[in-house]
Amino acid sequence: MAGLGYRREMADWDMAQVDADFFEVAPENWIHRDRAPLYRLLNAGYPVRLHGVSLNLGGQAPIQRDFLRDVRGLIEDLQADYYSDHLAASGDAHQLYDLFPIPFTDSEVIRVSDRIKQVQDVLGQQIAVENTTYYTNVGIMSEAEFLMKVVERADCNILLDLNNIVVNHKNHHQMDLQRFLAHIDLQRVTYMHVAGHELDDRFGLYIDTHSQPVESTTRELALELHHRYDIPVLLEWDNDIPNLATLNQELSCLKTFIST
Repeated sequence: MAGLGYRREMADWDMAQVDADFFEVAPENWIHRDRAPLYRLLNAGYPVRLHGVSLNLGGQAPIQRDFLRDVRGLIEDLQADYYSDHLAASGDAHQLYDLFPIPFTDSEVIRVSDRIKQVQDVLGQQIAVENTTYYTNVGIMSEAEFLMKVVERADCNILLDLNNIVVNHKNHHQMDLQRFLAHIDLQRVTYMHVAGHELDDRFGLYIDTHSQPVESTTRELALELHHRYDIPVLLEWDNDIPNLATLNQELSCLKTFIST
């Protein structure tokens, strides 16, 4: 099963021509707004999964309970089985629409997992948290160890972003994709993200741009994980969105092994 992140640039497309099995949307874009495009996806038989950007799980501000009640209404309206957000901070006084890392420490494991529990209590269901890219961070443990300690203490799931692991490895020369996965309880993974990234020569860093095709090694590992563990995979392409033919080619590459 291969999915695609739905973007407003696709609003005029004939979505029946998109070679995806399900779509992912940011709930923030659809609360108190016209949901007709999402209803059309549902009526055409495409499940919709919710992946947010503003829970601010790693922040210091109180959890936004009013926002979560709106999310719960959206979940019920769309009959969405999955809701996730990022294991990161995204702004306390204001929504910054960027993701900032959480120190990989035991005290942060406790603090952040407690915040996730609060979210799950309001929603009445488990959520998934996504491992994110970071360009600098501090801590006493690896990212993979931190992720697993948080999800086990919070009893939540994981949205496993393979591209983010690759970008972090290239930038920080720590765990590569295979070593990272060896520390992950794959039974907690709801689905996977794959995407492309770019080198920014100004900073000498790889940037998680979601604007390029998926690297072949990342795609092959995603297909292997799907084949072995039946974990769906979703293509993220958020910037410089290509035409339908190019997206379908990328989706076809993700589904070639899946269908065998």
